[in-house]
Amino acid sequence: MTAHPAPRPSRRERPAKPALTREGIIETAVALMRAEGLNRVTMRRLAQELDTGPASLYVYVRNTAELHAAVLDELLGAVDLGPARADGDWRDRLVEVLTSYTAVLFEHPGLARSALVSRPSGDRYLDLLDALLALMSEGGIPRARAAWAVDLLLQFATATAAEHAPGEKDPADAEGEWAALAAALHGASGERHPHVTAAGAELLSGPGEARMHWGFQVLISGILHTPRHGTSDTSRPTLPKE
Repeated sequence: MTAHPAPRPSRRERPAKPALTREGIIETAVALMRAEGLNRVTMRRLAQELDTGPASLYVYVRNTAELHAAVLDELLGAVDLGPARADGDWRDRLVEVLTSYTAVLFEHPGLARSALVSRPSGDRYLDLLDALLALMSEGGIPRARAAWAVDLLLQFATATAAEHAPGEKDPADAEGEWAALAAALHGASGERHPHVTAAGAELLSGPGEARMHWGFQVLISGILHTPRHGTSDTSRPTLPKE
């Protein structure tokens, strides 16, 4: 007898694919980023993972930039906002929250670079903003000034993570670049670059964490003593009633 190939199952007999949702798309994007890196989180690659066409995803996410911003918002759930509700100096607690935010980005360097140009707008990002604003309100920073200050603080934190977090670059290349900079500073001409020569090794001194904390303190001190241009923001904020 001649063997006949088994008939292909009809579409009606195949298990139905789960319905697409924005939450499911973002969850898959986060898993894809952890497995393959942010550069692989594209609409086309995500569509392959979800067994659908890219056009189907645009109903829920406008473009790759919005997708990356949504992935960042999802990961911001790991930021420790506890210091905003704790006791102690408000400035130290503000730095703790910012340091936790930076630590999340250090774990995902590609995401830190993306965050410089695409900003999340989900609930977790709003939770972070609210915690930072609450701490500055506690410190007596006028609300109008704090509204600009929170952007400045997050820019510094994001740029720090984007610059220093380990990424796709070969570690040997990064080490070579650092060595080249150190050699250039050490060999600088005292006649042409007298201030560089005078600063010497201090230009590259100190661990990264200490420099970052100092940077946060510098910004906070400046925020405390620099009124926002064009506004009368010298009055203390009124705290919300319980």
